[in-house]
Amino acid sequence: MTNNHWSPLPAGSPPRGDHVDTFTCQCQKGQVLQIPISHHEGNYYADEDTLRELEDNGQVAFRYCSPKGEITQEANPNGSLHNIAGITNKRGNVLGIMPHPERVCEEKTGGVDWAMLFQSVADWQRHVKA
Repeated sequence: MTNNHWSPLPAGSPPRGDHVDTFTCQCQKGQVLQIPISHHEGNYYADEDTLRELEDNGQVAFRYCSPKGEITQEANPNGSLHNIAGITNKRGNVLGIMPHPERVCEEKTGGVDWAMLFQSVADWQRHVKA
């Protein structure tokens, strides 16, 4: 199965906001973003203990969802467990994602949804230095 299409992702919806605020402070909680994916058969997989730990620690930063923000199996383009599209480390300062935000940072590249991600990192950095 080849995935090469846009997939919406909700931002800023972890149980504990400080873990992903680094990357989502410019987003509204539950905001749906349009991000291109092109990772073919790749999907997120982890054992149940790891999934539980990620969920409990608020480390799931982004999930595949419908355009209305519904987390459903039909909205999951690649079978990632828990519809996971991005996670952070425990400190919340490292983000791993399957989508390609660099492709939607300017209008001429197809949109600006993920310019918010990069602006969030810049704002977080200024806050940390203050």
